Amino acid sequence: MSITLQGFRRTSVKRSERTTIEETRTDKIFLLGVRIMLWIALILVAVPLIYIVANSFSSPSAVSAGRVLLWPIEPSLRAYKEAFSDPLIMKGYLNSFIYAIGGTLISVTLTIAIAYPLSRRTFFGRNVIMSVLIFTMLFSGGLIPTYLVVQDLGMLNTRWAMVIPSAIGVWQVIIARTFFRSTIPDELYEAATIDGASDLRFLWSIVLPLSKPVIAVIALMYAIFQWNSYFDALIYLKDPGLYPLQIVLRNVLILNTLTGSTTTTSLAQQLEQQQLANVLKYALIVISSLPVLIIYPFVARHFTKGVMVGAVKG
Repeated sequence: MSITLQGFRRTSVKRSERTTIEETRTDKIFLLGVRIMLWIALILVAVPLIYIVANSFSSPSAVSAGRVLLWPIEPSLRAYKEAFSDPLIMKGYLNSFIYAIGGTLISVTLTIAIAYPLSRRTFFGRNVIMSVLIFTMLFSGGLIPTYLVVQDLGMLNTRWAMVIPSAIGVWQVIIARTFFRSTIPDELYEAATIDGASDLRFLWSIVLPLSKPVIAVIALMYAIFQWNSYFDALIYLKDPGLYPLQIVLRNVLILNTLTGSTTTTSLAQQLEQQQLANVLKYALIVISSLPVLIIYPFVARHFTKGVMVGAVKG
């Protein structure tokens, strides 16, 4: 028995030695180049973020003088206090959450409702519908016809104008359709049909639980799009109470003014207001980016699997 075990161990060692692949000099140079490129990419992404965070926690005078690089100078929370005390900024923050959450729910629901039927080979006319969807990726009616449609539907200057016109993304439909077609086999649908399950029951009880990766991916795409969207608000919204945070941020960055400030007459007050506006824009960038940075780690584990679906066939 001991002889047999020794022979098995020797055989295992020999097999492990044969399966070990030594890196050649070319491979080592290639991997070194990849690591260098990744470090360069990390620096290019991290340095601007650190610069923005450092400026947001610095005093207005230090920011206006350009003395802040990668570390706060004269640390101060005044920019954040002003941001959270301004009613329009907080209202814009709340509106952005409403548009991101509500818009994502609507978009994911409509995307699944379109993508799942298109993934079934028994669905009549699916190739024609898919061709029409792809056609909209290349050609659109333009800004003025879209504005007239939104106006005729009574959505102008309402919250619906932020979530309905951009509710469906064709690229997200293609990703979901590919996932359904490559992951949900026809045999599973036939077995569920034999057991008496309807199409809606099959979709709710079987397809959706198996599609968590792709749902997480398209939900993240829609949420980031809705959170960063400002052009639709700029075109369709007139009421400041409906503005998302990005419009408020635009006013600070481009117009360089505070939303809740009043006109000052003193030169010293104008200078102080200008300095505060300079540091406030960095604080607003941090505030507007924070929710996405918090949400992303929770869906990152699904991101690669969802995006790469259909790329590798096993």
